[in-house]
Amino acid sequence: MVVIAPHPDDESIGCGGLIAQLRRQGQSVAVLLLSDGALSHPQSLRWTRPARVRLRLAEFHLALRALGVGTDSARALQWPDGALPDTGAAGFDAAVTELAACLAALTPATLLVPWRRDPHPDHRAASALARASNAGLARPARVLEYPVWAQQRGSDAEQPRVGEASHWRVDVAAVVHNKLQAIAAHKSQLGGVIDDDPGGFVLPPDMLARCAQPFETYYEVVDP
Repeated sequence: MVVIAPHPDDESIGCGGLIAQLRRQGQSVAVLLLSDGALSHPQSLRWTRPARVRLRLAEFHLALRALGVGTDSARALQWPDGALPDTGAAGFDAAVTELAACLAALTPATLLVPWRRDPHPDHRAASALARASNAGLARPARVLEYPVWAQQRGSDAEQPRVGEASHWRVDVAAVVHNKLQAIAAHKSQLGGVIDDDPGGFVLPPDMLARCAQPFETYYEVVDP
């Protein structure tokens, strides 16, 4: 299984339980991180952009360790946070080519990508990039889509439409502690570490509460 994460922490929030469960069962899991995550605290003076990139990458690897994924099974492409190209945008085709090369080397049987209409634009772009990259492979993987913000902040129009997708609820009760430990590794997103940007991003309490549930949700869309 290969997981496509738009930002550091999406891998833990969206599918940390499934990652931990598969690793506990001895299954191979790789994670591809697309953006550098630097936009979460853009006004910080003490933490320059390069410093934020290093911090978030370190947190990403700590989180994966909590889920049972080693650094040799993770790759960070470090594209600019907030600027992942969506379908038709400048840079989309070049990004697809780079991502497809990564996937071809990993030969995934299953690909986990963000839900295609997740409210965050980088999540929608990451989903489109991943699905386009997968479609060009000699042996495309099965694609499952995981929501991050759709269930939390999404409008009705951003939810799966009737008949559009199979809805999977995966029991992750046995590894919720691993998932929460992974989320806790992203300290910069929990109100700690970077404390000089009042407008910086902090994971809201209702999101953290949802992450503690003993199940995760996935959608499987059959594209025309």
